[in-house]
Amino acid sequence: MGLIAIIHVVRLLLPADWDFWTLATFGFIPARYDRTLLASAFEGGAGAKVWSFVTYSLLHANFAHIAFNVLWLLPFGSAVARRFGALRFYLFMAVTAAAGALAHLATHEHAANLMIGASASVSGTMAAAIRFAFVRGSFLSFNRADAETAAKVPALPLSRALRDGRVLGFLAVWFGVNIIFGVGAIGVDSETTSVAWQAHIGGFFAGLLLFSLFDPVPRTRDAADASSQDISNRI
Repeated sequence: MGLIAIIHVVRLLLPADWDFWTLATFGFIPARYDRTLLASAFEGGAGAKVWSFVTYSLLHANFAHIAFNVLWLLPFGSAVARRFGALRFYLFMAVTAAAGALAHLATHEHAANLMIGASASVSGTMAAAIRFAFVRGSFLSFNRADAETAAKVPALPLSRALRDGRVLGFLAVWFGVNIIFGVGAIGVDSETTSVAWQAHIGGFFAGLLLFSLFDPVPRTRDAADASSQDISNRI
């Protein structure tokens, strides 16, 4: 969050043409990859085709845009960061950002508008968090332990998580909100502002499916039944 805020403050201090160059070089532009455009030059050249899959997530339209992402990153990102550790967490954020950009590219192949914002990565942390947050002793359990312990409970296997009513309820609400409102990654000005809800979904699916590749917490034989045990104990 500090990195995002610092970048935005530095941009505010830049002359307008430098700020535009920064957005055009590090923002995600689907048309940058459009082979049907002949002799179209984009800022950043070939390098921007690589780094903008991640760097767009560090740029925001305004402080309100930052605040909205921070509102969701604080609870879910904090839980995932405690679990993964710093290096794994940053890699996870980069991968989910790239997944969000891929989803946006697949659905906006010829679009020349910039996409910026950390919403895809934030969505990825939300998906990762639900893999363990409902387990007994974790953050959304009635038997929650301290924060450090809650972050390190064995995660639910994906197949088990997708049969948990609480997880399914969370998924239904999350997808409903994103499809209807598509809040988060937006354009830069009032004329190009657009809702990049496909990027949110791309980041979310990446976080949900790739969670196990980043998770350092070993699984136990009882992990698959942890959620049902929590419910049974409360009954």
